[in-house]
Amino acid sequence: MAAERGEFSSRLGFILAAAGSAVGLGNIWKFPFEVGNGGGAAFVVMYLLFCFLLCFPVMTAEIAIGRKTRRNAVGAFYSLNSPAWSFIGKLGILSGFLILSFYNVVAGWAFGYVVEMLAGNFDIGNHFGDFVADWIKVGSYGLVFMATTAYIVSHGIQKGIERAAKLLMPSLIIIMVVLLAYSLTLDGAMDGLKFYLVPDFSKINGPVVYSALGQAFFSLSLGMGALITYGSYLNRDQNIVQSAALITLMDVGIAFLAGLMLFPFVFSQGVEPTGGAGLIFVTLPGVFENLGPVVGVVVGTLFFTLLSFAALTSTVSLLEVPVAYVVDEHKVPRTRAVWLTAILIFVVGIPSLLSNGATSIFTNFMQIIGIAQEGATDHSFMTFVGWVANDTFLPLGGMLISIFAAYIWKKENLSEELAQGNENYIGSYTEKYINFAISYLAPVVLSIIFVLTVLNRFFNIQLIG
Repeated sequence: MAAERGEFSSRLGFILAAAGSAVGLGNIWKFPFEVGNGGGAAFVVMYLLFCFLLCFPVMTAEIAIGRKTRRNAVGAFYSLNSPAWSFIGKLGILSGFLILSFYNVVAGWAFGYVVEMLAGNFDIGNHFGDFVADWIKVGSYGLVFMATTAYIVSHGIQKGIERAAKLLMPSLIIIMVVLLAYSLTLDGAMDGLKFYLVPDFSKINGPVVYSALGQAFFSLSLGMGALITYGSYLNRDQNIVQSAALITLMDVGIAFLAGLMLFPFVFSQGVEPTGGAGLIFVTLPGVFENLGPVVGVVVGTLFFTLLSFAALTSTVSLLEVPVAYVVDEHKVPRTRAVWLTAILIFVVGIPSLLSNGATSIFTNFMQIIGIAQEGATDHSFMTFVGWVANDTFLPLGGMLISIFAAYIWKKENLSEELAQGNENYIGSYTEKYINFAISYLAPVVLSIIFVLTVLNRFFNIQLIG
């Protein structure tokens, strides 16, 4: 089975691919403005704690399930004689499918901004609404992005996913370091670093803790079957615990670098750091323009190329999850499975594409179905899909995976799998903590996130804040 399905050729290839799955728009786009809204460094401290205390144990469990079974996110549960629990994998595949349908739209924006920056069109930020409403142009960018994703995945594990990860991840880090080095030379850069690095713990409250926990979980691609799938391509002599730690560290490190890079730019131009998503697509083009026509083009193009690379590493893993299921369970050749799945996802994403001003039906979708929150300005279909798949299904999936690993598959079996390639694992403090986290900490915390999110998103009931 492993030979037919393919496997990663090296530990580095697996770590870069899995880290690439985690690293995405959430690190470069969402993390900085979550920091801005969360009061700066205090949010960063909470985020780091949650990544290692909660997300790392769940990650090890997902990878272990995948490697043990050598199956996709659904087939893995059948291999463990738990067919009733295969709905976790199906939920994960549905989550990834829906997330990719709208994620590809945003990736198309990022790719489109590379073109705009190359042309020196810094005014695009002032016309962002018109840009995203032009569904033919943005759809074309998204189509190119989806085709690129499908091309990579169609070439299999070593020649496709692993090779792309080995190119994209180092390139992403190099671009970030170059932009960071330049940003530190700007006037006001130190004010940005102070905001980002010096915590004011008085700003830690319920909403900040909730946002930091959600950002940590969502940024690591947990709960959607991606790491079960990638784990199924991992050699049995690899140290899962060590690899998971490195993946977490790389994901956290890139998110942290994104903040180090971005806030000096923002503060150098006197821009408010709480600009939300608009900070990237609306505000930053003007910031780059102020750097001068030549430097602005170079820096702006590099930044949105960085954003596109980060998106691509995630879209590859999001597409691989349903493709692995179709290949494993329905015996469809990989190339055919990839392109059919990619086309279907692109089609499902058309309402999200149209929901940014192209038509009032999808733009006002949540008002039409009667769940729009009071005072909300974004009622689109794209936002709704994000609420369902990203905000709701992922914590539910993570909670269920933890329960399954601890109580159905049993902690003893998990430990036995994690001991493969890690002879000192059994009886270690690491084993004790991972067992504690997946047995008690993760199920309780993730169930709380799930309930709070459902109440907030769909019933407009806020129990925090």
